[in-house]
Amino acid sequence: MIPIINEQINDFLISLPNVSDDQVEFIKEKCATTVTDDLKKGHATSNVCMIAASILKRSPRDLAEELVSNLKDSNAFEKVESAGPGFINVTFQREDFVSIINYINLNPKDFGTSKHGKNKSIQIEFVSANPTGPLHVGHGRGAAYGDAIGRILTSSGYTVEKEYYINDAGRQIDILTASVYVKLNSDAFMEFFPKNAYKGSYIEEIAQAFKQENTPSTLKDASLYIKDLPSDEEKEIDELIVRMKDLDSSQWFEVKDFALNSVLDSIKEDLSLFNVGFDHWFYESSLGDTKDSKSKISSAIQTLKDKKLAFEENGAIWLDTSESGDDKNRVLIRDDGRPTYFASDVAYHKNKIDRGFDKLINVWGADHHGYIKRIEASMHGLGFDKNRLDVQLVQFANLFKDGKKVKMSTRSGEFYSLKDLIQDIGTDAARFYYLSKQADQHLDFDLNLATSDSKENMFYYIQYAHARIFSLLTKYKSNNKGMPSSAGSITNGSYNQCDKLIHEISRYPSTVRRASNSLQPHLIIFYLKDLAHTFHSFYNDNPVLTESQENLDSIILCLNAVKSVIANGLELLGIEPMEKM
Repeated sequence: MIPIINEQINDFLISLPNVSDDQVEFIKEKCATTVTDDLKKGHATSNVCMIAASILKRSPRDLAEELVSNLKDSNAFEKVESAGPGFINVTFQREDFVSIINYINLNPKDFGTSKHGKNKSIQIEFVSANPTGPLHVGHGRGAAYGDAIGRILTSSGYTVEKEYYINDAGRQIDILTASVYVKLNSDAFMEFFPKNAYKGSYIEEIAQAFKQENTPSTLKDASLYIKDLPSDEEKEIDELIVRMKDLDSSQWFEVKDFALNSVLDSIKEDLSLFNVGFDHWFYESSLGDTKDSKSKISSAIQTLKDKKLAFEENGAIWLDTSESGDDKNRVLIRDDGRPTYFASDVAYHKNKIDRGFDKLINVWGADHHGYIKRIEASMHGLGFDKNRLDVQLVQFANLFKDGKKVKMSTRSGEFYSLKDLIQDIGTDAARFYYLSKQADQHLDFDLNLATSDSKENMFYYIQYAHARIFSLLTKYKSNNKGMPSSAGSITNGSYNQCDKLIHEISRYPSTVRRASNSLQPHLIIFYLKDLAHTFHSFYNDNPVLTESQENLDSIILCLNAVKSVIANGLELLGIEPMEKM
């Protein structure tokens, strides 16, 4: 329906005197033609006259009356009228209104897809948790969100690449290695374990797996490693790492590689269970280091130096980020020559742009809010438009089970993992509730509600609508030896009782468009809830399978379209529609 109206609006705009092609394109881009929220207002509404009025220096109501007069000549519309300060409301001819059912039944998978993105390339980097332990439920929200927007953008005509950034060159990997190293030589270290090490049971499991696959050197005396270590827990672990590298460098690097790959394999397995896939896994170590003048990280810093944006002070190299709104300038290279995490991120973002993506989307935790300005400053300094980067902040998710808040600390070893969540409530329910609220808002996730068979459980409510329709269709096909033909029966008989369902269905493409433009998957969940509610109300008021054959055929075709739309919406969220509850 919407394309038909927009085509007519385009013809109207072109016909107006003294309107340039650029103005027409601007008006079309800014205006919104949407399905009405109430059938009493017609089938669709547009604010085009309100947008055009400011450009053309005319009254929006006068423009609306002129457009209404123009549209009344179209055979597609039963009624066109102006409303309010300059809206136009359109009611389609009955046959055109119900034709959407025919279209969906003939092209179920295509409904809601578009070429809006024009194949522009978008890279989405998300999750990117340090490979130092299993993913916890805090990572799950970012995983569900990043994957969902990738699916939505792909369906909207964009070329999308999903990437995981592996921090395999930082201090945290050294701490992981030290944790495993001590467990590997637990007899020699006796009761000693670093206060700031990783303490989960997975550390012991990695150590045991290393012993099974390798021949570890035997450490009989650990005194050289632990004697006179600093009392401060941060300094303690750092000094221990230095000693391990010096005293047993060969095994240190063997353990490091094994531990990293073990954790990374575990992360990949958990993400696969969560129905999240990545097109590319990017290793931080591939950026090189500052010792190599040809490395990616050295190249990025040199570019900033050449532009006089990176400067040396007190033996360190700094980036001028204060000019871009950061609270202070940031260190790129420490005074001892070691690059900071920020330096790696600068090089990484340069690498992403160099790979030719039109747009970058970073999905970060809300605690990275202060990091945005400095990344934007680095992109500007490297000569790139900072608007090519879109940072989406995802607030932490608080999970509650049996009324108690679930722990999520990886370092302590006492945490509820993403795998635990999947085992408790399933992948689909977990993804649904992670996506049920705008990502930058706090989320309290009740695990007991997520598994309940109640109307308050939105996941159950929507899936039940799909399963209910599936059951009705199965019974119909069994009694009638297949589905009715979509042409003929759809326009016969009394079809008014299905109007609300058709109207709700017609909102789906514009909902997907809004979700794509705003990167807000929760809009699709809200829509599916409304569609499920409309169906359940319809079902409760209409004993479907007792209808006369003429009405029944039309209703069945309508319900089949509803089922397809629910399935399409759920699949955009990475959720499998249920056929039975």
